[in-house]
Amino acid sequence: MVRSLEGKHPQYYEAILQLRDLTSNVVEFVDQEIARAAIPVAKFKKVTNGYDYYLADNSFTKALGRKLQQQFGGELVLSSSLFGQKDGKEIYRGTVLFRQASFGKGDTVEYRGEEYTVVVLGKEIILQQSTSGKRIHLKYREMGKIKKV
Repeated sequence: MVRSLEGKHPQYYEAILQLRDLTSNVVEFVDQEIARAAIPVAKFKKVTNGYDYYLADNSFTKALGRKLQQQFGGELVLSSSLFGQKDGKEIYRGTVLFRQASFGKGDTVEYRGEEYTVVVLGKEIILQQSTSGKRIHLKYREMGKIKKV
């Protein structure tokens, strides 16, 4: 799985893809996307509740994070940190954190004491109240307050 980039050190990477609280479907999807795009993986680490992929392409890593959120639903956090300077230009490394939702589309969940059905897991979570049909839109930072029934 570890491949290096032409003309770069074998441990060269531009971004870290952090996958947390996920199912095996997510790992299979990520492995297929990386292989399809032929993106070098400098390092792969199993951590307590997921995996870290050290990837050689920052823009690919961000795009993959967005695909994961659309496909599986979950929290997506993009960040970057200054790594150093080269030829007077600042070099940044990106971090993409994807935390999969513990519920899926069509599941019955409880939010603030009321029952809802999960209608959409995309850029945001859309829940529809079981009794009145009222819909609410939530950000993924609210994900921890939603419990699967």
